[in-house]
Amino acid sequence: MEISSWPGETTTADATRMRTGLAGLQDADAAVAKAQAQRIRSLAALAEVATGQVARLSSRDSREREMPMRSVAAEVAFATQVHDMTAQRELGDAHTLVTQFAATVTALEDARISKRHVDVILEAGLPIADDQVRAAWEETVLEYAARQAPGRTKAYARQLAEAVNPEGMTVRHARAAETRGVSIIDLDDGMALLQLRLPAAVAYGIRDRLRRQARAIRDAANTERARRAHEAAAMDGATESGNGAPSPTDGSEQLTGQTLDITVEGTAPGTEDEPVVDDTRTLVQIGADVAADMLLTGAPAIDPTTGEHLPGGLGAIHAQIQVVVPVLTLLGKTDAGASLHGQIPIDPDTARHLAGTTPGWDRVLCHPITGTVLEVDRYTPGTDQRRYLQARDQHCRGFGCRQPAHRCQIDHNHEHHDGGPTALSNLAHFCTRHHTLKTETEWTVRQLPDGTVEFTSPLGNTYTDEPPPRVMFIPDGDPPPF
Repeated sequence: MEISSWPGETTTADATRMRTGLAGLQDADAAVAKAQAQRIRSLAALAEVATGQVARLSSRDSREREMPMRSVAAEVAFATQVHDMTAQRELGDAHTLVTQFAATVTALEDARISKRHVDVILEAGLPIADDQVRAAWEETVLEYAARQAPGRTKAYARQLAEAVNPEGMTVRHARAAETRGVSIIDLDDGMALLQLRLPAAVAYGIRDRLRRQARAIRDAANTERARRAHEAAAMDGATESGNGAPSPTDGSEQLTGQTLDITVEGTAPGTEDEPVVDDTRTLVQIGADVAADMLLTGAPAIDPTTGEHLPGGLGAIHAQIQVVVPVLTLLGKTDAGASLHGQIPIDPDTARHLAGTTPGWDRVLCHPITGTVLEVDRYTPGTDQRRYLQARDQHCRGFGCRQPAHRCQIDHNHEHHDGGPTALSNLAHFCTRHHTLKTETEWTVRQLPDGTVEFTSPLGNTYTDEPPPRVMFIPDGDPPPF
């Protein structure tokens, strides 16, 4: 048995195991790098199919020319269990790597660099438009990346790209500013990350203003806390003196024959102080709360809805109501009333007047027991149908998509103009992206009896998306088993 002479000393057995482990790790990393390079080449080959289809199109419409890549991305997404936007991004990156950064893909295949190095090189080198300059830059960066970590490679690659890029910063910044936007990343425990992609000067200006406002709020809280502490100390001193005067503590002459009346602001003499809310938030937390408050309650400096035809503010909000009128009431055969939203009774004359000015009619087929609206004879689903579909779907039914249902379109799986009914069994939520994919490519969609949506790709492959599971809590009178 070997005994170490000091804590952490590497014994001969430890050294042997470490050498074996490191060799195995390097072999595994080399195999992973080779497989990742092969994956990039496979994705690039798929992207080449889409670009070939685009080249054969005579139309110059940008959305129509994007459909082949969307279709291929959807096929990849179903096959690899990812969102089709993720698949489309990977297809584009792979095609760019193979066509513009071939040496980088080869270096990955030879395990000279890792996939993280590849991502760094792609990001830093993409702004270099000149092919010859980019190739020379790539060669230099690869030599550096082969012996440095991705983080250092990123800093070096960016600095070198800035130095050799023949295109000026003004042009590149103007192009980059067009990519500004807002996105959200869902986090655990009911949290989310709100991201703003903005010009750097604006982004840092926003952060600086939030920090200044957060400091002002904290300083105000500290000032208020100090004021209350001072008044409390004065009150304590007056009490300890016995006659209402503060006790001398600095050698000064004691006051006699006088009563010091001290009242804390916001309270009356002889009453208890009101509870004090102590702000214990950090500067970062205050800044986040201030940002949320301004975004949720502030008005934009430029409001495009202001004007004569589209008034801003409350004027831009219009009420919508649903009037349910029994057919016999509508025909004047009975005096039975109608209702607003199926709940609020209204008189027959008002119902008939509203019905006479409505732009359209719905023939409603309801479930005989539950009353759920099953089908209407118009293209637009009824309110009850929308409520049911939103509860069932929760989000876009496109594979892997989490776009909330309220931001999606309700699609007729069997097109309405081809005879598809406006029925629950033929309706599902799709975001604009997946709705367009279904209507403008060879992808087809049909709904199964249980609400499952079945997709068929141009290759004839079939994929299904089941309705989101519902979690229900049923009251149980038995005591808990713990």
